[in-house]
Amino acid sequence: MAERGLLDLIISRIPGIHPLEKLRLCKVCNREADLILLSKKDIESILERKLSRYSWTMDELCAQAEADATAAASRGIGYVSFCEENYPPLLREIYDPPALLFYRGKLPAGNRPLVAVVGTRKPSGAAAAQAYRISRDFGREGVVVISGLALGIDALAHRGNLEGNAPTVAVLGAGLDGVYPASNRALARRILENGGALLGEYPPGMPARKWHFPARNRIIAGLARGVLVVEAPAVSGALITARFALEQGRDLWVAQAGVNSILGEGCRNLARDGAPVVGQAEDILRDWGIAVKGETRDTIPAGIRGAVWR
Repeated sequence: MAERGLLDLIISRIPGIHPLEKLRLCKVCNREADLILLSKKDIESILERKLSRYSWTMDELCAQAEADATAAASRGIGYVSFCEENYPPLLREIYDPPALLFYRGKLPAGNRPLVAVVGTRKPSGAAAAQAYRISRDFGREGVVVISGLALGIDALAHRGNLEGNAPTVAVLGAGLDGVYPASNRALARRILENGGALLGEYPPGMPARKWHFPARNRIIAGLARGVLVVEAPAVSGALITARFALEQGRDLWVAQAGVNSILGEGCRNLARDGAPVVGQAEDILRDWGIAVKGETRDTIPAGIRGAVWR
């Protein structure tokens, strides 16, 4: 990172360019000095399009990058470039990986399987219980669950994985100096205290925006070996994650509780299209050829089913 200096932070702050364009600049420029000598016209030439919608100067971008570096250091936020060896290997494989990934906590180990568990923010009692139980059982077998720290299924997945003693990973749609939704701040703190991680592609101070969440979902799918949709209505962000999983060549499953639920039209549609229906973590572990060491069928703690979970 020393050789690259503020290069990746500067690129992350160029307005109006897409992840693939940021990645192109990262590959063209190997050092901060390579970038700061470029004019806006030079960058337009590299990207092969005009950036006329936005007005900025390189001095302004450098100043913002310096502020980002200071903010990140003060809040315990690290960042890793696509061009560095410790960038998550599965994420590196997708079509449009983040050029720069911010993180708090520990980056997930590249040799440890991750599974994404996603679903609706307002789950049925049966789906809530299944999301928690499956994620807990994954944790007991050494499998890390990744999700989006949203209300409902996401939060249940993180909580269950923590109960299974696994370092669960949450991908945020905003800067990591805050937590959205704010009601999940305690959960985010618990994730970090238990060796997990908060990840995202947005620099410190960046608020949550509506369009950030579909972009976040590509990272959730990209980090995982497979995606489990627990419960999803016909229109759901979880289905965006499912689509990314298929595009990225990841495994895709739907949970039995979601297929049976009146809220699970999206799950039933995925099942009709060929996604396998699973009832427990063991079903997925068997698909992966992972031998189950412990018991995955015991009861869940009282109060999970039917509770309102955040």
